[in-house]
Amino acid sequence: MSVTASTTLISVDEYLRTEYDPSCDYIDGVLRQKSMPTFKHGRMEHKLCNLIDRFDGYCASPEQTVCIREAKYLVPDVAVQRLSELQDPYPINPVHLCIEIVSPSDRFGDIVSKCDEYHAWGVEHCWIVDPEDKRCWQYDSGGRPNEVPPDGSITAGPIILNHADIFASL
Repeated sequence: MSVTASTTLISVDEYLRTEYDPSCDYIDGVLRQKSMPTFKHGRMEHKLCNLIDRFDGYCASPEQTVCIREAKYLVPDVAVQRLSELQDPYPINPVHLCIEIVSPSDRFGDIVSKCDEYHAWGVEHCWIVDPEDKRCWQYDSGGRPNEVPPDGSITAGPIILNHADIFASL
């Protein structure tokens, strides 16, 4: 389904039963369309999920809707849950980590604001990953986005990924 800018309000039920391409966040009856993903964006989602799934006790899901509150649903590019706390069909309690992958049309400030929304919900760790420029930022609750150097690692508790591994073969 293609979505255009509109002030038409839709219900939560309609949002949850409709597939949007690209995905949309839902805030108080209004759809907020996500950027159209590129090839590198999709490959990065896949790669991050595979790397994170190697850590015992964690499960990474691409494009999984999360319920921030009753009328607010966001779609992180990757949501990471503890296996012991899996929430299905979508999380209503904060997940361990939310990852946003930069698309060419994204503004960095908008991505940081979305991470702020995850932090306000209770998510402790957010990552921002730019597959085009091969850059990434760790953004923990109560802090600021910190760029990870090319020889460094990005962390979310026991999940630790080397910058080089994230961008290898991309």
